[in-house]
Amino acid sequence: MGIRSLTRAEAESRAALISVDRYDVDIDLTALPEGPEIRSVSTITFTCSEPGAETFVDCAAEVRAATLNGTPLTPSGDGRIPLPGLAAHNVLRVESVQADTAAGEGVHRATDPADGEVYVWTSFEPDEARYVWACFDQPDLKAPHAFTVTAPAAWTVLSNSGGPRVEEQGDARRWTFPDTPPLSAYNTVVNAGPFHGIRREADGHDLGIYARRSLAEILERDADEIFTLTRQGLAFYAEAFAMPFPQRKYDQVFMPEFGGAMENYGCVTWSDGFLRRAEPTPAERELLAVVLLHEMAHMWFGNIVTMRWWDDLWLNEAFAEFACHWAAEGATRHTDAWAGHLASDKLKAYLSDQGPVSHPIHQPIHDVAQAASIFDNITYPKGASVLHQLMTYVGEDRFRTGMAAYFARHAWGTTTLQDLIDALAEASGRDLTGWRKAWLETAGTDRFTLEHDGDTVTLVADGTPRPQVLAVGAYDRHGEALERTSLVRVEVTEARTPVTGLPATADLLLINDDDLTFATARPDAATRDTFLRAAALLPTAISRGVAAATVWDMLTAGEATAAEAGRCLTAVLAAETSDAVIEPCLTLTTNIAELWAPPGERPALTAAVAEVCRRLAADPGRRQVALRGLARTADAESLAWLRDQAGDDIDLRWRVLVREAELGGDVAAESAALLERDPDPEAWVRALTVRAALPDATAKTEVWQRLAVDRAVPVQLVGTVAASFWRPGQDTQLAPYAEHYLDAVPGLDQGGMIPAMTYTFQLFPLFAVDTAYVEKAQQAARQAAPVVRNSLLERSDAVRRMLRSRTAAV
Repeated sequence: MGIRSLTRAEAESRAALISVDRYDVDIDLTALPEGPEIRSVSTITFTCSEPGAETFVDCAAEVRAATLNGTPLTPSGDGRIPLPGLAAHNVLRVESVQADTAAGEGVHRATDPADGEVYVWTSFEPDEARYVWACFDQPDLKAPHAFTVTAPAAWTVLSNSGGPRVEEQGDARRWTFPDTPPLSAYNTVVNAGPFHGIRREADGHDLGIYARRSLAEILERDADEIFTLTRQGLAFYAEAFAMPFPQRKYDQVFMPEFGGAMENYGCVTWSDGFLRRAEPTPAERELLAVVLLHEMAHMWFGNIVTMRWWDDLWLNEAFAEFACHWAAEGATRHTDAWAGHLASDKLKAYLSDQGPVSHPIHQPIHDVAQAASIFDNITYPKGASVLHQLMTYVGEDRFRTGMAAYFARHAWGTTTLQDLIDALAEASGRDLTGWRKAWLETAGTDRFTLEHDGDTVTLVADGTPRPQVLAVGAYDRHGEALERTSLVRVEVTEARTPVTGLPATADLLLINDDDLTFATARPDAATRDTFLRAAALLPTAISRGVAAATVWDMLTAGEATAAEAGRCLTAVLAAETSDAVIEPCLTLTTNIAELWAPPGERPALTAAVAEVCRRLAADPGRRQVALRGLARTADAESLAWLRDQAGDDIDLRWRVLVREAELGGDVAAESAALLERDPDPEAWVRALTVRAALPDATAKTEVWQRLAVDRAVPVQLVGTVAASFWRPGQDTQLAPYAEHYLDAVPGLDQGGMIPAMTYTFQLFPLFAVDTAYVEKAQQAARQAAPVVRNSLLERSDAVRRMLRSRTAAV
């Protein structure tokens, strides 16, 4: 019998019936150094409003014994244990074992290839705590958790609360943690292993950062930056939400083979891929900052106040994604964070919101399996952009007042969308009913153009627009640059909105200047070509980003060719002044050349990007990013020059080898030699990435086996290897794997939400496919798990657009 997914109706029924007093969870990790098992005893104390009624507890681990008020229970075989004959006050005790700690859900045992040391992490969103111990795995049944963990004596154990009592027990130690505040099961955590740790005091908080011992030097290198960002974030949110983080201890644990980051209360788990083996670039440093601030924002949005059900996931994720950019610009040195958001994630959201997976930010969610499918570009970057618009719409001061009231009113409880809307409406004095319906309950993206009639300028929406405030900027040319001469904010309520105050003689008018809303724009037919040429002349990172977003949207909609978009954005890249924006802009321009251009135009566009990279490399502040970009785009002659520039830079040498392999070079000996020199524990993945790029059938077979079948590559590095595998000009070698991908679709949900999304998206064929294949992939999606289905549909739609662009005429 398969593991059942909790439905909303079941969750509501259970929440109406029971209240959880507390969890006492005893965990034994002593078998993990040599074997796969984690053993748990979960004791749940809870009350029932209807004595004699029946419900169930979630437990998808192997149940060894279970009793309710002393009476033995029998699991139903579907991840649940029936609980008949409930009393008014109940004690449930479940002993369980989870042995699937290599590829299963909820818990993972990782072995460091550098020294053989073992580390274990748990990660439970949305409903994976049940794979490790018995719990009521739904967000609105919050309760204190008391963890007791027995682990090998050499290990450190970290959990949500601080100040554990540690007792020696021969070859083991027993860690007894204080009670947590009331938390949902998915916000709890246990991380353990022989960590290298660093602790510091800051503004009354006890801050800790941890990583595997083989990365101790890198953790020490980044410690000052991480602690500074943590202190700045805690101070910003304490003021913005009028509620300091209520726990003294705040830990961040960088774990091997972990995908992304997870906001466990007081103990955030990160992929240790965020500890860059090479010196981080400005964009990588900014990414570290915004992810750190995103997970920190969840202490309020998700932990202190939790959504009642998964249809309000945006209350967690969209708010955290909005808040991290807000905090980055307001409290850290990353003052171009919103420009970075626009140059990367927001572009992805525009594409997703105009494709087959578009959905309202807030929508009915039938069960948790469906919930796993909306951890996507609509919930995250679109949701963040919509909240940025909401703050603009009501005013930042009123927005802060509403947030403070929301947290004061609902701390340690659960909420719905209406609770937040009520708080913001009261603070702002605005009726937000129409705003809510248009922005949160309606899918799709508004599009605007400007209509000129003499000196009159009218903002025209394509259809009925959402209520919003946006700006139109007027620019005049001064030499080889554009300067803004006017900025007019307008509140849009109708399809046609007069824009007063713009100079009649402006050389360029920019819709959504300052990027205040989530909407696309189009230049009119008379100014289209001028707009494409002028985008690079705009004076700020955000104005150039808005123009680039327009050009990108034109490309993905089939209204601009790859040659047009490539030339425009390469010019923007050459002119960019924001260090943090250069890297995502470079990625975008290179992707246009590789993935969107017709084969006959690809070399020229790639060469143009390479030439800009060579020029940028002359600037010491941009040299690292530029040389990395050149490693993606170099021809044989440039590779020789790049080798000379690389010197002892191991990271750059790996990148050069990937490009040389793609061009058919014999790199085996050099790759083996570099592998011997590289101290990175995951250096073997760099070598596999080189082999993946080879236009060689045997190499493709070996890499596919390790990547897609064995799943040997750490999940955070799957995208790197897959991008090297799917290369242009290798259709003969790649064709079999397009079919292998379709064969793999039924099992792509293995391992939980993050692996399912990663493998589905990253392994999707980018070459050796046609539109008929895309249709087959979309048909295959219909039979897949929801999280696989949405990722597959989104990726297939993007590839369909790429294929159309590859056949378009200049």
